[in-house]
Amino acid sequence: MTEPRVAVLIDADNVSGDHASAVLEEAGMQGRVIIRRIYGDWTENAGKKWKRVLADLAIVPIQQFQNTVGKNATDSALIIDCMDLLHHDAAEVFCLISSDADFTRLASRLRESARTVVGIGQKKTPKAFVNACDRFIFIENLTSQSKPRGSGGGGGGRKKQDPIPPEASKLLMRAFDDAENDDGFCYLGTLGSALLKLDPSFDARTYGFRRLSELVTADPRLKMEKHASKNAKVVTRV
Repeated sequence: MTEPRVAVLIDADNVSGDHASAVLEEAGMQGRVIIRRIYGDWTENAGKKWKRVLADLAIVPIQQFQNTVGKNATDSALIIDCMDLLHHDAAEVFCLISSDADFTRLASRLRESARTVVGIGQKKTPKAFVNACDRFIFIENLTSQSKPRGSGGGGGGRKKQDPIPPEASKLLMRAFDDAENDDGFCYLGTLGSALLKLDPSFDARTYGFRRLSELVTADPRLKMEKHASKNAKVVTRV
């Protein structure tokens, strides 16, 4: 199967160059990255951290002068380019790298055109922009050096786990109710899809676990095991 084409569009005014490698690596997991562009005023010192990594990461810088004080010309340039790419059918997946709520309508417009929208930004990102994306990934989860709490939990047995936050357990149960089939179980992948429908920013790493499987194993109300006849993990209610 052909990988989806991915366009990565970065708001340099809103995301630090310190996160460049982590952001590009995550974007690469969405498919084949064919477009890498970053927008900002490169005559200013604010973009110097990005300047150091642009060549190494093959990101094309787009110069946008701040012609008027208080107006974000960078946002306008990114939006115009994004719509050009859409109309030329250049990509199936658009990665918008920003925490700026001004891109909310852009994300909605791309989805209306049956494109997948992945946002990458900080946890401070307004909920409106987060929910306008198919998936939203927090930069803090990509760059955190803290040790995850999960202990593997790949099989059906219950290993010792740290308790998961109540809000995570509540979200898991809501998603399970949506994903559960007539036989009383759901596949792990189906559960993951249901979670993202409820909250595009859902990520097991937010709660200190490396993977969804580890988060599920840590919830005492759910049980995960291998399907008897299929090579897949299934989740049931305890």
